[in-house]
Amino acid sequence: MVSNKLLRISVIAAISLLGASCSSSNAQKANEEQANISKPKNIIMVVADGMGPAYTTAYRLYKDDPSTPDIELTALDPFLVGTSQTYPAAVSGYVTDSAASATALSSGIKTYNGAIGLDVDKKPVESVLQRAKRLGMRTGVAVTSQIVHATPASYVAHNESRHNYNEIADSFLDDRIDGKNVADVMLGGGWSYFIRENRNLVEEFQALGYQYADSYSDLLALPIGKPTLGLFGNKGLPEALDDSNPHRLSVLAENAIAHLENVNGYFLLVEASQVDWAGHGNDIASAMAEMDDLEATIKMLKSYVEQHPDTLVVLTADHSTGGLTIGADGDYRWSPEFIQNMKASIMLTAEKMPAQEDMTLYVESVFGFELNIDEKNLISGITSETDIKERRAILKSILDKRTNTGWTTSGHTGVDVEVYAFGAGAQSFSGNINNTDIAKKIFEFLGEVK
Repeated sequence: MVSNKLLRISVIAAISLLGASCSSSNAQKANEEQANISKPKNIIMVVADGMGPAYTTAYRLYKDDPSTPDIELTALDPFLVGTSQTYPAAVSGYVTDSAASATALSSGIKTYNGAIGLDVDKKPVESVLQRAKRLGMRTGVAVTSQIVHATPASYVAHNESRHNYNEIADSFLDDRIDGKNVADVMLGGGWSYFIRENRNLVEEFQALGYQYADSYSDLLALPIGKPTLGLFGNKGLPEALDDSNPHRLSVLAENAIAHLENVNGYFLLVEASQVDWAGHGNDIASAMAEMDDLEATIKMLKSYVEQHPDTLVVLTADHSTGGLTIGADGDYRWSPEFIQNMKASIMLTAEKMPAQEDMTLYVESVFGFELNIDEKNLISGITSETDIKERRAILKSILDKRTNTGWTTSGHTGVDVEVYAFGAGAQSFSGNINNTDIAKKIFEFLGEVK
């Protein structure tokens, strides 16, 4: 006999596939209002880098309240409208990197892995952000990586290699559309690329009238409605588990909107960049913390769209990272309770371990549970001479075994990813579509430059 719990799980899976039709009554009312608006005034594109389907399922289970009989939906679930195919241009095979996928999402053009805003012949292609700027809209990016990383760079710049960070940073300032900078608001990390020995781009942006912030508190104190550059890390921002605000993406996105709002509308790229980084590191604790930051951002955007029904929000991933599996080694179990009380990331914990008087007690205090004998023996074998990569691998192995999490790779996989949408025009993204279709549909909403 099938248990009630299994029946509930099956119902929840069906609800996820139905997507937007299964939203709450408030969301349904907002969707009905938005359905009457055929063309959005404001467009917010959210990319959760590396977020394959296993991540959204894992996050739902991670957030589940075990004291209730049902598995609660996340803020993302009601807005599922379809899936997206992620493959790059044929020259790069079937598995994409972030640059090729971001170029596809931003321009509607398939390209080679590593390309920033270029086609396979290395010719520049127009992005939806650049089209928005040509149409007189304000434009911006708010990300948790460095702002010159593959995804934001593909919306703003053109370069033959995603790794040419300094050149891309220069493009952020030097490239012009009708005499204006491409992006009005840029929030994320990247001090090392903007403040260099040979050039200080921050000072040059300020000379052009941009206001600048290098801390979250300073950002919140800036006057709204002005061109803004905010850099909050040498490269990317601290991991969500280690940041002073674990919901920093929500703060950056909300602040970006405040600076971008105007009568002509705006285009904003928001990227939950470090879901991908956690996947590359096979770090389930950080992956769930980054997903939690994403959910906080979606909740904020949902409230915003309810007040501004002429706004469209589209959320998807550029690809999936890590080959995450919920359950491993033939054990039909996943136990997220062992990562729900983490006080720091695995990386930061590994860095601090040699300085601790008792490393076992320190790890227990960070993980939030008592280690068993085998785990204690692993920790006791670590010395100050143990390489940080080995320390990190030991910590990760403990969490993977406790949660029963599996990984197939430290790289990307070629699976389709989910597409979520709400607001004006949201149903245009339903079904199984190509990642290039997302850009093409946004171009249709924006219209041609006259």
